[in-house]
Amino acid sequence: MPQQVRGVIARSKQAPVELTDIVVPDPGPGEVVVAIAACGVCHTDLTYREGGINDEFPFLLGHEAAGTVESVGEGVDSVRPGDFVVLNWRAVCGQCRACKRGRPQYCFDTFNANQKMTLTDGTELTPALGIGAFADKTLVHAGQCTKVDPAADPAVAGLLGCGVMAGLGAAVNTGAVGRGDSVAVIGCGGVGDAAIVGARLAGASTIIAVDRDARKLGWAVELGATHTVDATEADAVEAIQGLTGGFGADVVIDAVGRPETWKQAFYARDLAGTVVLVGVPTPDMRLEMPLLDFFSRGGALKSSWYGDCLPERDFPMLVDLYLQGRLPLERFVTERIALEDVEKAFHTMHAGEVLRSVVIL
Repeated sequence: MPQQVRGVIARSKQAPVELTDIVVPDPGPGEVVVAIAACGVCHTDLTYREGGINDEFPFLLGHEAAGTVESVGEGVDSVRPGDFVVLNWRAVCGQCRACKRGRPQYCFDTFNANQKMTLTDGTELTPALGIGAFADKTLVHAGQCTKVDPAADPAVAGLLGCGVMAGLGAAVNTGAVGRGDSVAVIGCGGVGDAAIVGARLAGASTIIAVDRDARKLGWAVELGATHTVDATEADAVEAIQGLTGGFGADVVIDAVGRPETWKQAFYARDLAGTVVLVGVPTPDMRLEMPLLDFFSRGGALKSSWYGDCLPERDFPMLVDLYLQGRLPLERFVTERIALEDVEKAFHTMHAGEVLRSVVIL
């Protein structure tokens, strides 16, 4: 029978979120109901609430989550009730042109649940990134569930579902940071700091954190940055060049996603170096630069989607590294909050006071 549970929804653009009752249907073919244990408060959820994704209100927010499989639909054999899973928004199809070319991390036809969760009056909800995990339970496609070691703290494991994976993957997967490389990260919020952790994990020798907030630069040092640049006091490009023998960094990661920070990343890299854009621009942003500069500097200019991750490959490995004490994912959890505190957490996040607030259910 369909279940009535609590969920956090956004009814209209920029209105405060609301904790209300929602209806979760029994799983159909290929679908899974997951009892949520923890869900991080991600900036993407705020963007949904503000109408920055689309206008398919009401939204069921939340997507950076971990929980336990409660029930499965017909044909599901990849997970079973009782499995501890991290939810992902890239359920690889295996059939599209990217998958068939051996690049499933770029899958163009990812899966979501077919059925809709609803309000109690029958109004259909749009789940954030196809997940909707600010709820006691949610309905997803089986491919959105990645089994990981149940010994992991759900508040920590769930962060791999979005922000931490995006940043860490931008360094390890997209940027292909290698041993001895120099890396600069512009923007040291949750995603940027995850990129710093990824660069350190990959063996970078010089890791330069750039931000305008002294508190964030302090977090960056705790997570592995070897140098910091306060962009309110120094020119970021000149500072990065000065810390890399005058050449620029091998890999520069823009975790802000603005034209001015992308230009800084472009000119702060070494010749034939790599720029990785992981911060998400808004649709109105434009970039104007001399075309000759693109030609003359060589190298690679990349954007990173979800850290170019493959959940079934990356999530279990990263959870294992965390459990071994080799990956400090627990440092990203700044506070643990209740479901009714999501709106307050949006304000805290916007003020830059946390790396992650995590809802505990």
